[in-house]
Amino acid sequence: MGFPRFRSKRHRLSCRFSTGSFGLSESDRRHVQLPRIGLVRTHESTRKLARHVERGTARIRSATVSFQRGRWHVSFSVEITKTEPEPAVTGGTVGVDLGVKHLAVLSTGESIANPKHLDAAQRELRRLQRRAARQQGPDKRTKRTPSNRWRTTQARIAKLHTAVANARRDGLHKLSTRLVAEFDTVVIEDLHVAGMVRNRRLARAVSDVGMGELRRQLDYTTTWTGRQLVVADRGYPSSKTCNDCGAVKAKLRLSERTFTCDHCGYRTDRDLNAARNLAGLTSSHSWWATKNEPAGNPRKPSPAGSGYRHGKTPTQRAGANAA
Repeated sequence: MGFPRFRSKRHRLSCRFSTGSFGLSESDRRHVQLPRIGLVRTHESTRKLARHVERGTARIRSATVSFQRGRWHVSFSVEITKTEPEPAVTGGTVGVDLGVKHLAVLSTGESIANPKHLDAAQRELRRLQRRAARQQGPDKRTKRTPSNRWRTTQARIAKLHTAVANARRDGLHKLSTRLVAEFDTVVIEDLHVAGMVRNRRLARAVSDVGMGELRRQLDYTTTWTGRQLVVADRGYPSSKTCNDCGAVKAKLRLSERTFTCDHCGYRTDRDLNAARNLAGLTSSHSWWATKNEPAGNPRKPSPAGSGYRHGKTPTQRAGANAA
C-alpha cells in the first residue's frame, strides 16, 4: 500500500465512521450516537430523518464528524427514497445575468438586489483584526505560542465569517429554488470567476456574490425537479449583442451601464439586455449554449434508478448477481 499520505494542515479536521454503533438516538430527537464517544447532543432536531428511518424509507450508511469555524458538525450519508410534489410552474424561460451592482437581473425585467453581506460586516471585521494584530500571536521561527486573548479574538473572527457565509448561502438557496419553481428553463452564463477575482478592485465584491455557488445549486436543483439548465458559452457576447436587431458592438466598457445599439439605436439597461439575450438562446438552437439532462429526476422514468435522489443506480448484491 505504500507510506500513508497525510492531509494538508489547511484541511478541516474530520473523521468518518462507517462501522460500529452510530446513528440516531432512540430516546429522543436531540442526540446522535457515535462510536467510542457515545451520545452527543445536537443543536438541530433529527425528527425528519428519524421518521424516514422508522418508516423504512431511509438507511444511514455513514457518519462524518467535522470541525469548521469553531463548530463541530455531524453529517449522515443516507440512502433515501423520497417522493416530492411537483413545484408550481408558470412555464417559460428566464435568462439570469449575474453581477455586482445587482445580484441577478432576470429577463422578465426584475432586478434582485445584492445584499453585500461581507461589506456589511467589514466594520466589525476590521475592528477584530486590528485587535488581533496588537495581541501576541504564534511565531514559528521563535516557537512562540499565542496568547489566550489572541485565540479568543480569532474565534470571534471565525464566527463572523461563518455568519456571513451562512447568510450568503441562504440567499442563494432561496433564489435558486424560486427560479426552478417558477420557470421550466433557466439560462445562465459560464463566468470565469477565477479570472474576475484577479482584478484587485473587484475581487472582494465578486467573491461576496457567490456566482459559482449559485450555478452549482441551479445545476443539481434543475436535475432533481426535471427542469432544464442552459449554460451559455464563456465567449458568448451577451452584453455586446443588441436584443432588438442582433448587432454586436465591437467594444463595451464596464463603466457603460446603459446599452445603446449603434445600428438601430436601441437603448436599454446593460444587464437587462444581457439577460434577454441569454433567454433567447433556447429558441435559436445556438451552439453557444449547452444543456443539462435531468437524468436523476425521481418522478421520471430514466436509467438512473427508481427513487434515488443522487441519480445513481442502486448496486446489487453478490448473491443477486449470481442468481
